[in-house]
Order: sequence, then C-alpha cells, then structure tokens
Amino acid sequence: MPQEQIEEYLETIYDLESRDGSAKTTAIAKCLKVAPASVTEVLRNLSGKGLITYEPYRGATLTGEGKKIAGTIKRRHRLLEVFLTDVLKLNREKVHDEACKMEHTISSDTENALCQMLAAPAHCPHGSPIAPCDKGVGSCAECDGAGKADMAVAARNKKIIPITDLKPDQKGKIAFIRGDCKVVQRLSDLGLTLGTSVAILKKTPMDGPVEISVRRTKLAVDHAIAENIFIESPNAGGP
Repeated sequence: MPQEQIEEYLETIYDLESRDGSAKTTAIAKCLKVAPASVTEVLRNLSGKGLITYEPYRGATLTGEGKKIAGTIKRRHRLLEVFLTDVLKLNREKVHDEACKMEHTISSDTENALCQMLAAPAHCPHGSPIAPCDKGVGSCAECDGAGKADMAVAARNKKIIPITDLKPDQKGKIAFIRGDCKVVQRLSDLGLTLGTSVAILKKTPMDGPVEISVRRTKLAVDHAIAENIFIESPNAGGP
C-alpha cells in the first residue's frame, strides 16, 4: 500500500474521529470518494499495521502511532496553506487542494524551515489551529536560535495542549511557548515562564480574554496570546 494512501486514510480518520468520536466506513468512503468495500479492505490493512483500531459496524480510531502520523500530515497541510496564501498569494479557495498534493512529499526539514520562515503561525487561512512541532524545545525562539540547518533536536517526550483547552479549575505546567523572543519576554514579564504551574479560572465566550491563575496572581490574557501557551496535558503523559 503506497505511503501516500496510508497517510490520506489516517488524516481522514483523524478528522472524523475528532468530530464524531470514531470514523465510520461510510463516512470515510464519502470523504475520499471511494467505494465502502475498498475502505473496509484498507482499514483491515491499517489495523494489521497497528495504525488504527477497527471494529466492523463500529468504525475506526487511531492508535498512538496512527495519531502521530496523521498529526504530522495535518500540521504540514496547514503550514503549506499559510505558505501558499501568504507567500505565493494563491486564492484561498485553491490552497486546500494544492496543500493536499504537497503534504505527502515534504520532509521534516522542509516542514521545520517552513514553520520558521512563517514565524510559527497559530492558524491556517481557514482558521484551523496549527499544532506546535514535536521538537524538544521550550519555545519557537529556542528552535530558531539553533539555526535552520540544525534540525537534530530530540523529540518532545510529553503530550502538550494549548492552555485554552483546559477547563476552569484545571491546572498544568507550561511546557512550550509559541512565538519569538518578544513573545517569550512579554509572557515572562507576566510570570508565565516554562515550568510554571498555571490554572484556568474563567474563559470568556467568543474567544474573549482568558483568566489565568499564576503564582497566586490572577491575569486576564487575550485569547490570541493564551493559545500560544502550551502545557503538559493533564490526561496523558506521552505523545
């Protein structure tokens, strides 16, 4: 089975699982415009590779390895959409299809270089979040400081999520800050530094300010800033 086809299926399952909890055969067939019988055969193949858990009539869910591959492809897709829109000035309606063609061919080095050139964007042109890289760095500034040619950085060993994903009263330790030196310094001035324990007190609707507790101090942080602060996931210890 070609790697590109594997990645297409995993990415589709990733999207459907995020939305519906699992990916039904008929839903996958509709997304990929193929026959349900063909989907069933592929799902059995992916299950045998340990990339998904599949139960007939119940659908498929990604395993840890499957999520890792799908997440990488999704990140590359959205970075490419930003590049095609902001740099090449392509029509926003065309960039999705173009990114679909390119996402399977770029290397991790190209992905990292794209992220650095685009200043680590938080969203694709359609508003979907772009996940941070899995490199074991504390901030984009630290990654950029290593130089574009130096990509030999160990992978992060813990799952991280944006602080905006926490529910009120949930806590976590800051593990990564997306942004350049200015962003890191601005957050540092607020006491929001790597390893600091923080808790969500209140989230305002419609992406309004997020109220955070840090070192017994309450802070109202703009949502666009807060979503660049990542904490160790309280629900998982690994990637």
